[in-house]
Amino acid sequence: MSTPPKLLIFAGSTRLASFNRKLAHAAAALARAAGAEVTHIELANFDIPMYNADLEAKGTPADVMKLKQILFEHPAWIICSPEYNGSYTALLKNTIDWVSSPVKGDPAWQEGFKSFSGKVVGILSASPGALGGLRSQSHLAPLLLNAQCWVAPRAFALGHAGDAFDAEGRLINDKHRSNVQAVIDQVLSASRRLND
Repeated sequence: MSTPPKLLIFAGSTRLASFNRKLAHAAAALARAAGAEVTHIELANFDIPMYNADLEAKGTPADVMKLKQILFEHPAWIICSPEYNGSYTALLKNTIDWVSSPVKGDPAWQEGFKSFSGKVVGILSASPGALGGLRSQSHLAPLLLNAQCWVAPRAFALGHAGDAFDAEGRLINDKHRSNVQAVIDQVLSASRRLND
């Protein structure tokens, strides 16, 4: 029996009532049901300051190093990206900036894109509006491509997210679940092909 694919899921938000955090939880449940080995992380659990090269020169923060390792160990990712002012969040950009920065003097982490290169990434988003965060996806995809990720062509933007979840945080609508599942399936399938 083949080893279940390792899938990392996280949202680019720390807001307690974040729709994208709810979407990440829902995606994690669907991926586990599909047989994936899922690691679902919350960026709020990592103490990561705003990126500053002067600060970095004093030493890469320990939680950045933890996050580098987590991202490196997972060949497939799902990112749930909120939309702020028509783009992805400062939290998500700051996280990518830190994780993609080389660690000077550390032979294992001298390559900045080590945690990103070859990862298969699916993008989901959710927002109260009709477009569901679609513009954040259009900005995030080129950033990930620049970091040498494989971005899945299938994506899903959950519009009117305030009405999309039940009291337990599950997606109510079968079509929404199907669209999220389709992104998960494509990411897992591509990851298997690239990593066999």
